[in-house]
Amino acid sequence: MNPLVLTEFAHLHICTFANLPYLLLMIKLVVILISLAPLFGFSQEDLIMLQKNGSHVATYATGMSLTMETIYNQWFEGTITGIRHDSLFLNGMPFHYKEIKTIRYERTKLNYKTDGVILMIAGAGVLLLGAVNGLYRGDPANEWYTTTSYITAGTLLVGGFILTKLQYKKYEIGKKYSLQYMELNPNKNNRDSL
Repeated sequence: MNPLVLTEFAHLHICTFANLPYLLLMIKLVVILISLAPLFGFSQEDLIMLQKNGSHVATYATGMSLTMETIYNQWFEGTITGIRHDSLFLNGMPFHYKEIKTIRYERTKLNYKTDGVILMIAGAGVLLLGAVNGLYRGDPANEWYTTTSYITAGTLLVGGFILTKLQYKKYEIGKKYSLQYMELNPNKNNRDSL
């Protein structure tokens, strides 16, 4: 065997044994920190669950954004700053969870509004292009458009309009959707301690 390899191997073991007290000290410190972590931790706040016919749809917790309509026909949008005592705090304003009439969810996988507007502009462009071509060729006005151009323009206009309307999904609380308040506070019988 190569003597250089043996000396490197021996050096590696000597360095490892020399650092062993520091390694044991580090392990002790990590164990102590993990043991003390629950003493400084905070308990989880309550949750509000949106259900459809009893099955889970969404969960709302502190720090999440929410757009809602109250039973007083007012829309509010903001961040949930707290959930406690059967109330949801939206930007610091308290609402009892039974005061929520509708929850609006914004779909973000597609750019619904921009794509819908682009489709509607394209539909109008097909009609404009037919008129410009008809004027350029000197055709009478009743021959500017073909059945295909009507179908294409109509499909683009209607598709764009539908796409802009699909940007938001509304959950009407009532027969189909319901809100459930989940109290996760371990001191639920002693509410004055909060």
